[in-house]
This record gives sequence, C-alpha cells and structure tokens, in this order.
Amino acid sequence: MARDEAIIGCIGKLIVATRGAAGAGEVMVRVRGGSEAFIAWSDEPLPAGSTVLVIDSRGHRAVDVQPWHESFGEFDEGNRY
Repeated sequence: MARDEAIIGCIGKLIVATRGAAGAGEVMVRVRGGSEAFIAWSDEPLPAGSTVLVIDSRGHRAVDVQPWHESFGEFDEGNRY
C-alpha cells in the first residue's frame, strides 16, 4: 500500500500508548470527513491520551507521530497543521 499523504500534518489522540522502539500504539485521527485509526510509531514512549502530530506515513495504515504541545495551538480534531 502506498503512503497516505492526506494524513501527514493531522493532529490526533493516542488511544493505545506507543512504546518507542519497543512497539507501536494506535492513534485516532480526524481525516477525510471522519475519524480513522492508524498504527502509531514514535521515537519515545507516549502515553494513551496524548495529543500527537502525524509527521509521516508508513503506508498500510501506519504513521509516525510526535508529541503535540498545547503551546503550539489549541487541539481541534479537525485541524491540520
């Protein structure tokens, strides 16, 4: 499956914690007029409930995420940054 360019830059919430290099979690992202779940990978472990930014697509419904800090702007599930 090809990379999903539409998901890059979207904000989401982790519904399953990531474990950094030890394993993926799961993120719920609002995209394409609905909510979609993706396997989420991060450099560092992130707890469930964390707000994250999708920084890349691995294809096959897997993405790379990084923490999204409130100082960057208020979270709105429909926003893309």
